[in-house]
Amino acid sequence: MKGFEVQDDAEALRHKQKMEKRKAAQDAEVAAKTITQKGLLIVHTGKGKGKSTAAFGLLLRALGHDWPCGVVQFIKGAWDTGERRALARFPDLLSWHTMGEGFTWETQHRARDMSAASVAWAKACELMADPKIKLLVLDELNIALRYDYLPVTAVVAVLRSRRTALHIVVTGRNAKPEMLDAADLVTEMSLVKHHFAAGVKAQEGIEF
Repeated sequence: MKGFEVQDDAEALRHKQKMEKRKAAQDAEVAAKTITQKGLLIVHTGKGKGKSTAAFGLLLRALGHDWPCGVVQFIKGAWDTGERRALARFPDLLSWHTMGEGFTWETQHRARDMSAASVAWAKACELMADPKIKLLVLDELNIALRYDYLPVTAVVAVLRSRRTALHIVVTGRNAKPEMLDAADLVTEMSLVKHHFAAGVKAQEGIEF
């Protein structure tokens, strides 16, 4: 095929042997894992774009397996977002709750933000207690903890004591050390380049 170099037999053999070794190592690593199922605490944090987007992608995967799921949004207001529209097509499986009043720099009212965060946390605890829920997304919970709208020690204690089969995804930049320590999986989104810096506003279908 034009644009692709043809490998000679020796090179092809070396590649095959290399991949055989890699497969053997990978298979051995997988075989060493003994825990077949565990409810995970997953944290998406960092300054880069995509934390909530990744969480909703995971949510879609769970819905594809017919899992009953929940979403509690702590900071974001009742935006008409693409993900909310799309996921609304699973009313029998998904319980969605947007509890925030908008970004903190827009509300500029700490007491009201704290009250909204408290109500959102109560809803999160309600969903955690529901034995049917298998995956719960706590969107922007890290932001509520960053501004001390909720007590991080108490929140993390509840997350640690969750039902053994319940998966929880927490999003938001500046995750507290206590949250990172409690998590089973942490992904940090790094900001390398963002179109906003070049003057491009948030676009429908990309940012919301």
